[in-house]
Amino acid sequence: MSSLLSPARLRPRDIVRVGAVGLRTRPTRALLSALGIAIGIAAMIAVVGISASSRADLDRQLSALGTNLLTVTPGQSIFGEDASLPLAAESMIERIGPVRSTSAIGSVGGASVYRSDRIPPAQTNGLSAFAARLDLPETVSATFRSGVWLNEATARYPAVVLGDAAARRLGITRAGPEVEILVGGERFVVVGILAPVALAEELDDAAIMGWPVATDLFGFDGHPTTVYTRSDESQVEAVRAVLGPTANPQAPNEVDVSRPSDALTAQRAAGAAFTGLLLGLGAVALLVGGVGVANTMVISVLERRGEIGLRRSLGATRGQIRTQFLAESLLLSALGGIGGVLLGIVVTTGYAYYQHWPTTVPGWATAGGLAATIVIGGIAGLYPAIRAARLSPTEALAAP
Repeated sequence: MSSLLSPARLRPRDIVRVGAVGLRTRPTRALLSALGIAIGIAAMIAVVGISASSRADLDRQLSALGTNLLTVTPGQSIFGEDASLPLAAESMIERIGPVRSTSAIGSVGGASVYRSDRIPPAQTNGLSAFAARLDLPETVSATFRSGVWLNEATARYPAVVLGDAAARRLGITRAGPEVEILVGGERFVVVGILAPVALAEELDDAAIMGWPVATDLFGFDGHPTTVYTRSDESQVEAVRAVLGPTANPQAPNEVDVSRPSDALTAQRAAGAAFTGLLLGLGAVALLVGGVGVANTMVISVLERRGEIGLRRSLGATRGQIRTQFLAESLLLSALGGIGGVLLGIVVTTGYAYYQHWPTTVPGWATAGGLAATIVIGGIAGLYPAIRAARLSPTEALAAP
């Protein structure tokens, strides 16, 4: 007899069906509430996805350029004066076993760069003049926007290769025998224009000439100001440790050894901090969406007192009423979460396509976004569900 009077248990399918009743009867309100959740999740997914896509593109570039490039530059003496690298620094570095290639540039002092002699001397545009070895492009993975690199012949004559930024500032779009500039008052033919060099940015703002012509025309002393080395990938740190003493055995403390990829690591750290800030904004948007869900569920309880009273009169328990409204809140949040994940992926894909990046959306971000919606839905729907369950049948049916 007691088994006949006990209330029927709701199966999971029945819970979903009953919980969806409120969403079907009030679609506009449900859509707007789910939209709040969707915006927060989409913001989080897009921020993580765009950041991951940017890093994937950076990794792709580094993989193509190589992370084994080390640079050696002169530092300062113990008295704070500018030091210089020995003339034999390159040849000594080449003797290091794991070093595969070496090249260098030297600053040509007093060789200001102008488009023509009509330009006022004060308007230098901050361009530098460098003497360079012939194997420089291979060592730093430089490519060309126009023209060619220096060779054995042009390195001895007034011929110059411009960096990408230098060419733009001088108003030069292509290289050719008819294109000339002034370097230190001497006319030089522009034989090439470099594309941006990711791992040697100092070349972008420079006019680059051959080592011999820099010595003949400007009295270049031959001391390199930057030596670039390529080493075995597995031996990069070991090579880095001995570069200073090898380049200048007499004063190894006056040598700075840097690694361009370290700067890129710092850039990543800054990007991670920016990502954290945007994730915080996404979390705020998600919280606002959760408040919207809670508000919707509280109003739903107030408007559906008659339904609650009728169900209680027909034998529904407090637990079943509580389960119904909690399921409705979870369904509402889940719809917003799924929509937000899809929207975030679309935004990430679109932006990555525009930037020519590989599209990357970490799986943890998608899973975390959906888990966050479930948590938000559960918290937002808990109070309205408990409030609905506490209504007695007579109180609910008597409500206007």
